[in-house]
Amino acid sequence: MPELPEVETIAAGVNAQVRGDTIQSVWVSSRKEPFKTPAAELQTGLVGRRILRVHRIGKHIVCDLGYGKRPPQRSQESPPEPPEAQWIVHLGMTGRLLVCDSGAPTAPHTHAVLTLASGRELRFVDPRRFGRLTLRPFAGEPGETSGFRGPGQEPLAITPDAFAKLFHGRHTPIKAALLNQKLLHGVGNIYADESLFRAGIRPRRLAWRLTRAELARLQSSLATVLQEAIALGGSSVSDYVDANGVRGFFQLEHRVYRRTGIPCLACGTPIRRILIGGRGTHYCPKCQR
Repeated sequence: MPELPEVETIAAGVNAQVRGDTIQSVWVSSRKEPFKTPAAELQTGLVGRRILRVHRIGKHIVCDLGYGKRPPQRSQESPPEPPEAQWIVHLGMTGRLLVCDSGAPTAPHTHAVLTLASGRELRFVDPRRFGRLTLRPFAGEPGETSGFRGPGQEPLAITPDAFAKLFHGRHTPIKAALLNQKLLHGVGNIYADESLFRAGIRPRRLAWRLTRAELARLQSSLATVLQEAIALGGSSVSDYVDANGVRGFFQLEHRVYRRTGIPCLACGTPIRRILIGGRGTHYCPKCQR
């Protein structure tokens, strides 16, 4: 499943190419699974909208949508145009969000095609159909922030105190806690393993037993790993490609993930693989304690 760096890379790539464009028509497949919002409602709600911004929240790609016609020209001091609605894309296990020329061949398992005024198309492709497409209104009660927020805290913005509090009293392995999207949204198997290795913490350690110093080290390692992965376009270990269909390169920098039996790059001890919460977990038995 694409994790935070992969979703960030896709969102940034889509934003750079379609921001300001208007959705002229929408085609959807007959498969029901990808549509958290009913397909007919999705089509009606998207057509005529203008894409104000595409960004990431957790593992979700969020397209902020405005009115089809541009509002009167604003001065540089004016606040940005508020969204009217949001199209939310969750990629699931194998989902892709691609920007294509209208004449490009349509890939198998394409479930939605948004034709834009520029002539380009925004296509959602998902062979296993675990991804979800949702359209939601942005407006709420006056004075309230009503945009999509995601289930947990943002790993790249959380404060040290808030990070430490997430794990206080949690009698679960720290690896399982890192994967809990209600705590930190966006972190998955790859980056949990890699950040625990860099922090020198065994994945089976109970979260509540980690010292404040260890948690500070873990937060720093997690932020570093995520930022490095974003810079390299994410990890392509399965189906992941960016908005242009290009693979990422961070898999070349993995130190433990999927390196079972291979000598640790730091100490030479073979990397081990265990199961925690049903998830394959990779670690170095010497470097991590």
